[in-house]
Order: sequence, then C-alpha cells, then structure tokens
Amino acid sequence: MGYALITGGGKGIGKAIALELASKGFDILIISRTEKDLQQVCAEIKKNSRVSAQYFVTDLSSEHAVEKVFSWIQSLHIEIKVLINNAGYGLSGYFEKQDLSTLKNMMQLNMFTLINFTHTFLPQLKKQKRSFILNIASTAAYQATPGLSTYAATKSFILSFSRGLGWELKNTSVSVTCISPGPTNTGFFERANMSKKGQEMVKKVRMETQIVAKIAVRGLLKGKPEIIPGLQNKSAAFLSWLFPKFIVEKIAGKLLGNAIGD
Repeated sequence: MGYALITGGGKGIGKAIALELASKGFDILIISRTEKDLQQVCAEIKKNSRVSAQYFVTDLSSEHAVEKVFSWIQSLHIEIKVLINNAGYGLSGYFEKQDLSTLKNMMQLNMFTLINFTHTFLPQLKKQKRSFILNIASTAAYQATPGLSTYAATKSFILSFSRGLGWELKNTSVSVTCISPGPTNTGFFERANMSKKGQEMVKKVRMETQIVAKIAVRGLLKGKPEIIPGLQNKSAAFLSWLFPKFIVEKIAGKLLGNAIGD
C-alpha cells in the first residue's frame, strides 16, 4: 500500500490513525517526542498487522524538526504516500493571563510545523500515482471560541489552508482532507489546562479515538475534502454557519466560562 507518515503518532488520535492505517496495509512511520509511546505503538502494530512500523523521536515544535525527519526518511530510501499532520495541542484560559511563549509554541506546532511538513513532502507525494494529506483541525475551527481563542484560531487556519490547498491540487494525484473532531477521549483537555468541571462536561459528549480514526481514514481514502465526525459535531458546525456569529460565540463563551483553567 505504501508508507504513511504520522506526526504526533505516539498517543491519542495520531496513534489511533496509525493503527487504522496499519490495518489497511500501510507501512507506518510515526514521530513524537516521547520514545516510550512510539515503541509501544510500533510493537502493537507489528503484533497485529503484517506491515512495518518505524519511529523517529524529536520535538516537532523545534526549529529543525522537519529537516531531521526528512533526512531520516531519505536515509531509509523510501517515499511516503500518506501524510498525516496530526501533531498539536490546545491551551484554555483568558488570553491576557496566558504565557506568551507557551502560546507561541502551540502556534508553532499547530500551524507552522504543519505547513513545513506539507511543503517539504508535497513534491514526494506528487510523484505517487495516488497520495493523500490529512490535516487535523477541530470543530473549534468553525467559530471564534472565547476561552480557547488562540487555539481555535490555529484550527481555523488549518481548515482554511486545507480548503485552499485542496483546490490547488485538484488536478494532481494528491488529495487533501481536513477532519474536524469535537471533544475526543485523549489527554487534550488536561494539557489544555481545563478545569475539572470542564473535563467532566466534556466526558458526556466526547468520542473515542478509534471511532474518529476509522472515520478519518475512510474519508481520507475516498478523497473527501472535509470531515466532521459525529452527528452532534456536524450539527454544531451547521448551526455555527446558520446563526449569526455573535450568537454562536456568546453561547460558546458561556459554556466555557466555568470550564477553563486560570
């Protein structure tokens, strides 16, 4: 089937997508900064699938991470067929109270790392008879989200970039898909510094990573440009389009007001 490269593939949605692609016959290349997580994913893939699984340890928000990954793949004498831009994280809280350097790091990983990977590997992808890019956005991409203002803006960037790039590549062998999950059972909300009350709220509506991954991979291989997994998430995105933005953002602000960290 070819090689699939997954950023942030050590846990969460990235791990679930790696396992799902392996079950479809793709050889797996995963990247993260935590070697233990990567070793466990590769071991699981090799145990359950007849494909190869290799990993590379690096901090993807660092300045030369993409160049290091590209050199690693060149040393393996392979070319990728699938690029999964999954690496990213969120930060909750009121903007003026947040640490600027931490916000910049999140923006670097969520946006610029994604751009760098796509730009670096696109020539390689275009050589393939058929190839795929999957970018991970969020339902937060469809409206401003008070309490997650910077994070939501990074996801809006990903969604807009994916739509534009998809049109630019429509007459090539490369398809571009953007998936926008809602709350998912990962460590996202803990890292985002969401309060315990907020985390309890999310537990009531979150999806499992395996379900999101199956929907993502199925849509990716069909060449769908945009995916919103789950009826509730689809409905929320539709309502954010249907109603005036100030109403949607007021509701989002009220929901998050008691849920965000300090």
